[in-house]
Amino acid sequence: DIRKAKEGGVHTCQGMLMTTRKNLSLIKGLSEAKIEKMLEAARKLCPAHNWRSATEVEQERQRDIVKISFGADAINELLDGGLESKNITEMFGEYRTGKTQLCHTLCVTTQLPPEKGGGAGKVAFIDTEGTFRPERIRPIAARFNLDADAVLDNIVYVRAFTHEQQMEVLVPLVAKMAEEPFRLLIMDSITANLRVDFSGRGELAERQQKLQQILSRLKKIAEEFNVAVLMTNQVMSDPSGGAMFVADPKKPVGGHVIAHASTVRLSLRKGKGEQRIMKVVDAPNLAEAEASYAISSAPSYAAVMTPL
Repeated sequence: DIRKAKEGGVHTCQGMLMTTRKNLSLIKGLSEAKIEKMLEAARKLCPAHNWRSATEVEQERQRDIVKISFGADAINELLDGGLESKNITEMFGEYRTGKTQLCHTLCVTTQLPPEKGGGAGKVAFIDTEGTFRPERIRPIAARFNLDADAVLDNIVYVRAFTHEQQMEVLVPLVAKMAEEPFRLLIMDSITANLRVDFSGRGELAERQQKLQQILSRLKKIAEEFNVAVLMTNQVMSDPSGGAMFVADPKKPVGGHVIAHASTVRLSLRKGKGEQRIMKVVDAPNLAEAEASYAISSAPSYAAVMTPL
């Protein structure tokens, strides 16, 4: 039965409890009685899915949560240590604000030992825009004194051309995560394919529904495997925010669906020259503040903290 569940894409007790009975019944060879038995066993093995005190939750967070360094002190300070596991973090901004550069850096820092601000784990990179460049990883690895070949071996990569592929590639990834220690899942970007596949206003409701399904899957993966999920997002002009009154009349694509699904929302914008500014827009445990950093072809960040 466990083999059948795995073939159906359910690999852990937590995964079993996160799947609806309706979806479990679609797995070949699992009867209603078997499903109930398996759910009962899973509940006993997963205390996290039962009622417990806030103290226990706090202890569990202190034990499990991993914070991954951005490789820039100012950003780490802004985010109270870095990118948090079990969270979905959204990074949005115009082109050339350093979104993909930060993703490449995190591919390396995730592999550092915890005492150096890493997660000592592997990275999964889902690329919807074709912007991943392995050669950019090498100088970043050198900066952190890591063997570039070993770093590249620990990054699994897939190119997704449609929103359907975006969802489908998560199935084999979950199987990998059940076997190997992953700490970061990057989706760069979450909305690019959806904007192409659903272009008209009449398709907006369906687009948002598909987006919600992808986000729900990512949320479950983050919790189930204790990984940090980082997704980049595009911005669009906000027709209601007239340029006369609003300094930056651009808003992230995806509307309320993405806003509610993201645990942490970070906005990136251009400063002077190579300077870029990251702002915490929404986070349950962080103050709304900014930090500036520089993007350059050299793999180093001249980062200076700038409080609001």
